[in-house]
Amino acid sequence: MTGTGNPGDRPNDSKDLWEKVHSQMPNHEIALGRAMAAAYVTDPKMVAFVASRYKFVAKMIEGADVVLEVGCGDGFGAPLVAQTAGRVVCTDIHTGTLEDNRRRLGVFPNIEFQYFDFRLKHYPDPVAGVFAVDVLEHIYPTEEQRFLANIAASLTEHGIGLFGTPNAAAEAFASPNSRLGHVNLKDHKALKKALGAHFHNVFIFSMNDEVIHTGYYPMAHYLWALCVDPRR
Repeated sequence: MTGTGNPGDRPNDSKDLWEKVHSQMPNHEIALGRAMAAAYVTDPKMVAFVASRYKFVAKMIEGADVVLEVGCGDGFGAPLVAQTAGRVVCTDIHTGTLEDNRRRLGVFPNIEFQYFDFRLKHYPDPVAGVFAVDVLEHIYPTEEQRFLANIAASLTEHGIGLFGTPNAAAEAFASPNSRLGHVNLKDHKALKKALGAHFHNVFIFSMNDEVIHTGYYPMAHYLWALCVDPRR
């Protein structure tokens, strides 16, 4: 019957097949938060870059029962981590953003949003993993030591900490809005030194766009520190 009749009358019609598949998809209609919506409009490739950062976190802490996100922002990456962890507790110090996250992302049963300020104290219940994506560069140097000490103290004895931050070498290419908020950029040496004061083992990785590697640090746009065994 090839080439005859209406498309819907043919037994093997790809349009009919796709409409059937489409009709069976769940319709969640989840909105992006303020930060990622802005990125999607002004620089859409950033969505892919940020998703890749959270995918790295998810791979590194896979199997952990409870993990903490420090400075979760609009919660964009939490669902990626929630795929591999038992429960993700996303913390931030912006109450309006947290309320918006609870409204938009309530569909994920193992993600919760809490107000918590690591500049002031450590989390009361130690967890297996803590991660901070695009946070450290927003912490003033005068707050850094206590901030990192409290994060390390929130981990179990052999817990894992993950810290992702833009490389100081890439500041020349940052947008004006990024520069406004970046008060504590570091190169690879400064990042390792800062975290080495709080963890026995610190492993530094480079990242360019979606790719994480062990290449030449000064040419990396983004840096990762994988930290193991918090100092007591």
